[in-house]
Amino acid sequence: NTRPIVNEEFILNSRIVRSENAIVTSMYNDAFAVPIVTLGESLNRVNSTARRILFYLPGRVSDRALCIATSSGFEPYAVERIEPPKDGGVHEHFKDQYTKLSIWRFGELGVKAVVYLDADTLVKRNFDELFLLPFNFAAVPDVYIGDPGFTIAFNAGVLFVRPSTAEFDNLVKKIETAEYPHWEAEQAYLNVYHGPDALRLPYIYNGNMAIKKRNPKLWEGLKSELRLIHFTLVKPFWREVYDEIGIDEMPANVLKRAGDWDGLWREEIMEWGEFWKETEAKYRYEFTKCGWKH
Repeated sequence: NTRPIVNEEFILNSRIVRSENAIVTSMYNDAFAVPIVTLGESLNRVNSTARRILFYLPGRVSDRALCIATSSGFEPYAVERIEPPKDGGVHEHFKDQYTKLSIWRFGELGVKAVVYLDADTLVKRNFDELFLLPFNFAAVPDVYIGDPGFTIAFNAGVLFVRPSTAEFDNLVKKIETAEYPHWEAEQAYLNVYHGPDALRLPYIYNGNMAIKKRNPKLWEGLKSELRLIHFTLVKPFWREVYDEIGIDEMPANVLKRAGDWDGLWREEIMEWGEFWKETEAKYRYEFTKCGWKH
């Protein structure tokens, strides 16, 4: 099928108001500074019309890291941490993730539509068409390298949300009482809460690395339309989870990560590396002012 997924004529004849739409990402600790500033530069490359908002946890993110992360265009916005369930069971790395529910409050900022992106994404093509969706919630079906493989459950790394304070209050209220596997944190919770009514978006809006492992031919078919890559399985910007890397070490780390899984995602990881190289060159002076030594 060679017909484009999105009807370009419809988009050209539609009105998108910048102030009412926002691309949002999150920052829970300093290790996300580099992927976020790189994500911001990838958004610059595709000329998105939307506002960019980075919500963060004050006291958990240093001024230096926040300065770096916002160098490419994100507006910083402090939010309160939303606590995980009191009975525990949430994976250690996911305990801050319930704070993602804050995006339902963004109507307070005048925002009528949010596209949320996890910080470990890289944008390849403009996706402003999502802001024209008439739905309240949308996400892309998740993919696992093992069973169940392709599933109707969605991945919470890319979300479309129409904010609602009433909905936010209801979401927070039911964290403790909803039945879902707590170790999967907010993704499992949202799949219970929005599972029946979520619009399932095409895979082009969440290029989960697992797709390439599970079905390489499908990945090849998606590449020409792919709006973003989601680095779910290999993080080119970290040595290990949340292990921040210095500027001088980044090229070597990217090369090392490109060899993971027998080089399965070499092309995608090296692409992130090129974006980072351009980002670092463009914002080198800003990084220095932030206090990041070269």
